[in-house]
Amino acid sequence: MIIEDKEDISSHFEGTIIDIETIGEFDNRYNDSRRYKNIRLVIFGFINRDALHIFCAKGIEAINELREGTRRIIDSLERPFYAFNSEFEKSVFFYELGNEVDFEGELQKEKFESKVGAVRDLDISNYDDPFYSRGFPCIKAWKDGEFDKAIAHNRACLLKERDILIKRGFREPDELEFVR
Repeated sequence: MIIEDKEDISSHFEGTIIDIETIGEFDNRYNDSRRYKNIRLVIFGFINRDALHIFCAKGIEAINELREGTRRIIDSLERPFYAFNSEFEKSVFFYELGNEVDFEGELQKEKFESKVGAVRDLDISNYDDPFYSRGFPCIKAWKDGEFDKAIAHNRACLLKERDILIKRGFREPDELEFVR
């Protein structure tokens, strides 16, 4: 089963910001897309000028359903695509969806910038994020069946990333080598 959350929002930017939540372990032996090959998509969220939309797998058994839904939805989204760490989204999509998804905008000011720091530096609201821009507590909440908290975190991340885009813009994403 997939939990779907949608709210109408008026935002002043072109394209779509994508933020995902995942489970799994990084494979730090690699410095390319293989670092993400063991990561599984559990929440797919996006925001555009009209709405914020979140799809959450309700447990391990729903991950395949979320993957298939994401595969169908992603091609219908308005470009350009933005993400706070586009390498992460691109790599997870590469392994989960089976194809490369290009992102035109990187919201990190520089590689490894933390969202916590960006939110603080740009004086952006927390948007009721129960985990204050930190992903690991979200993973635990999702695994513990606290889907409402995981969805609230993803919602807040999307709104924070929208504010980052509006306040300081984006840069071109870093190059990434895709390896199967």
